[in-house]
Amino acid sequence: MNHIDLQGRVAVVTGGAQGIGLATCERLLRSGASVVIWDIEAARMAEAQARLAGLGTVTTHVVELTDDAAVAAVTADTVAQSGRIDILVNNAGITGGNATTWDLDPQVWRRVIEVNLIAPYLTCRHVAPVMMRQAYGRIVNIASVAGKEGNPNASHYSASKAGLIALTKSLGKELATKGVLVNAITPAVAKTAMFEQMTQAHIDYMLGKIPMGRFLDVHEIASMVAWLSSEDCSFSTGAVFDITGGRATY
Repeated sequence: MNHIDLQGRVAVVTGGAQGIGLATCERLLRSGASVVIWDIEAARMAEAQARLAGLGTVTTHVVELTDDAAVAAVTADTVAQSGRIDILVNNAGITGGNATTWDLDPQVWRRVIEVNLIAPYLTCRHVAPVMMRQAYGRIVNIASVAGKEGNPNASHYSASKAGLIALTKSLGKELATKGVLVNAITPAVAKTAMFEQMTQAHIDYMLGKIPMGRFLDVHEIASMVAWLSSEDCSFSTGAVFDITGGRATY
């Protein structure tokens, strides 16, 4: 593992209790950052905190990320406890299952948009001003190759991730002279708990699209997040970083 210096940085990771988020927390801790997990699942956060405790400082907050008032409160609490927020990783997300667009329930469609797009907007809305006051910050949004290409039987997920890419580009331009950089990552699928929400046919479809012939390892994406969270990333903002094993063509 290459060394990335995040010594003294405070990193907020949404959905950090499992999967990509948990791997990201581990990598950021190993790079010297302290980690604050914002998640809705208290039990899983407690497990994650116990697992990560030996690596550094880990604190947790139970929060509904689609609730503006709740996100405002947890941002204030985090700053009060940690003094600052240097890194925000918008990782929390859901797939909402698989079905054709006309068969997807509108409530399911809306919930995917709320969790995958509205929640990152809300976290950026409240954390970006903290970073601007510091004149330093790194925001990393975990989007998806589905947001570039549009996966069949996943219009809600694809649309949410396409929106997150556009949010990244807009916010990156708005913050470009403020010392705060905003970038997105568009991974291919990794084996995480999200698989439980997908049909086997959809999983097979996604694997068949990857030229390397394997799924992404969560530690690979965590490594990319760590670099984008560091001072070494200094002239990239509003950008989209591919990690798809050759699937993406742009």
